[in-house]
Amino acid sequence: MPITPATATHSSSNGTAEAILLELVDEDGVTIGTAEKLAAHQPPGQLHRAFSVFLFDARGRLLLQRRALGKYHSPGVWSNTCCGHPYPGEAPFVAAARRTHEELGVSPSLLAEAGTVRYNHPDPASGLVEQEYNHLFVGLVQAPPAPDPQEVGATAFVTPAELKERHAADTFSSWFMTVLDAARPAIRELTGQSAGW
Repeated sequence: MPITPATATHSSSNGTAEAILLELVDEDGVTIGTAEKLAAHQPPGQLHRAFSVFLFDARGRLLLQRRALGKYHSPGVWSNTCCGHPYPGEAPFVAAARRTHEELGVSPSLLAEAGTVRYNHPDPASGLVEQEYNHLFVGLVQAPPAPDPQEVGATAFVTPAELKERHAADTFSSWFMTVLDAARPAIRELTGQSAGW
């Protein structure tokens, strides 16, 4: 498995390496502990806190990203605008805004909570498992993306019809439709009925 920012350790303030920890939760989303990031994704997976962001432009088009080829999990597939994991004790809203800027070089002009969804999605290609209690966010973006190539291979703004065509032709993350469907009520409220979401 390649070493990427997601699987590598990071340096603490005293120069020692620290593992990236995820917040483990129960079925109600209550924190029950922590686990190292890769260990939490080993089968059968440990239920952990995550977030998914859906950003739209002024025309109501959804910003998609294709995950970079160096990602430890689901590399090279299309997915929602941004997804990831809060640090232990970090509010999901803060983590969502932080990672959107780190991955895509943009800050949402609006970001709102859109509920939660719990799922279990194995990734056959990597053998890893997404056991997640996922906090959903929808928002608006006004600046063009400036993606970090270590995180994002490509971006695209799509209408619902274009997403349908792309979804039929390209590979998407195993969790994409689950989080999109769960966020649809908030997406419709944000974009209006005429956008077609």
